[in-house]
Amino acid sequence: MIAPKFETFNQAWADKIVGRVGKKGIDGYLGLKITDVQAGRLVCEMPVTDELITVMGNMHGGCLSAMCDHVLGTVMYPVMPEGYWAATTEFKINLLAPVTGGVCIATADIVSMSRRLAVVRIQIENAERLVAVAQGTCTIVAPKA
Repeated sequence: MIAPKFETFNQAWADKIVGRVGKKGIDGYLGLKITDVQAGRLVCEMPVTDELITVMGNMHGGCLSAMCDHVLGTVMYPVMPEGYWAATTEFKINLLAPVTGGVCIATADIVSMSRRLAVVRIQIENAERLVAVAQGTCTIVAPKA
């Protein structure tokens, strides 16, 4: 894959989120923790807890979808100019294997980025196997003048 070039990388922002678990919102509920941030790449972990396991014994695909949506936008922030924000416009996910325990690890890579749009690919692994792949688009919004 040919990685895009980024005009900016906010290391302070990246340092602020690495190792942190949200206290509220879906990222807090799911226990999402960013473990690595580089220009155009973000790695996030999610523990598979009893609360996320369905009566069938597997984690609901909506949890993996929420994880994808979260990293899809979050990977954008260190490479956007300060004050800009990203909004998921769309994404598609393929659920490849059931998840029953352990930790899910999502890796988000920016494939392409312009001033207004970015395309991001996401892979989620669990128990040393690929359990989901996704690709999505983020709209990049400039601050109001």
